[in-house]
Amino acid sequence: MSTTKRDYYEVLSVNRTASPEEIRKAYRRSAHKHHPDRNPNDPDAEKRFKEAAEAFEVLSDPQKRQRYDQYGHAGLSGTGLHDFSNMAADDIFSIFEDLFGGLGGGGRRRRQSRGVDLQTEVELQLSEVATGAERSIEFERRDFCDTCGGNGAAPGSERVTCPTCGGYGQVEQVSGLGGFFTSRVVTVCPDCHGRGNRTKSPCGACRGSGRIRKKRVVTVHIPAGVHEGQVVRVRGEGEPSQDGGHRGDLHCYVRVAPHPLLERHDDDLLCQMPISFTQAALGARIEVPTLTGRADVTVPAGTQHGQMFRLKGYGLPDLRTGRRGDEVVRVMVEIPRKLDARQQQLLREFADTEDRAVLPESKGFLEKLMDYFARTEN
Repeated sequence: MSTTKRDYYEVLSVNRTASPEEIRKAYRRSAHKHHPDRNPNDPDAEKRFKEAAEAFEVLSDPQKRQRYDQYGHAGLSGTGLHDFSNMAADDIFSIFEDLFGGLGGGGRRRRQSRGVDLQTEVELQLSEVATGAERSIEFERRDFCDTCGGNGAAPGSERVTCPTCGGYGQVEQVSGLGGFFTSRVVTVCPDCHGRGNRTKSPCGACRGSGRIRKKRVVTVHIPAGVHEGQVVRVRGEGEPSQDGGHRGDLHCYVRVAPHPLLERHDDDLLCQMPISFTQAALGARIEVPTLTGRADVTVPAGTQHGQMFRLKGYGLPDLRTGRRGDEVVRVMVEIPRKLDARQQQLLREFADTEDRAVLPESKGFLEKLMDYFARTEN
């Protein structure tokens, strides 16, 4: 289902003639107002926060803004926009922080980085998709060194402010001819690698890095209705950053094992059930497999090959609403490959009584067939 995006100027509550400074101020107000940490009881706050970030990315860039003004959202295809939908709020802040001195204001400061995200895979059975599941996951990550506490200095020694960056963790490189043609690029300090401090006596256990590899076990809750390839994010279970900022996250990619009898179609399940031609002709009550056991389906007399029957509520829950889908049973009429003498005799007797001309579907087809032969032979 397609989603209609709101106008970016409407998102930031600015006029289409707004200046770059007005757009920056509007985004700063919106980002602080809708930050998820400030609105823990508002499930829509994160959506509005990310919507404002997307609007600012476009309207703060002169070329993207020009294309948007001329062609709308369709004109932004191929412009390399960020996908904010899967980003954490702190990551979004870090993208725009350097554009106007940090969303908090106050001039130049050292920005804390974010640790590395990790990823793993979790396999579920289809029955677990229906109920939700918990998995105990063991993995390795680079974590704080137990000997130095993560500061990289040998016990008894201290870290000192990096003389190259003055403790900011970043250095500014200026190039160009001066004036209008001068460019400024902010990069990670090459001496302290963004930490803002350094040591002359590195820790022997971690060789001054402050990090060693450790095993970690976490319990992950996977919600009911999850789909193949979706990601369950466990916040703060990634690796720590070099400068003491936020940890990264652990991303658990969901894999769903094939079921031997049921096939998933969104929230519905499909079961292809073979029946005999006598069951189809005379009617029967058959047992079909479901995720919770067996269920009875009544096949009425005269059922045709491929006909479908629906078991309400026997499917999978919707990930957002919890509403369950159905199980669809498609009957596949099987024709016996071998008949014994008695069966052949009975079928021949039935054939002698069969008037093909009065069968409803056959009658219509035969009339069309005879008309076709008459037209082609004349």
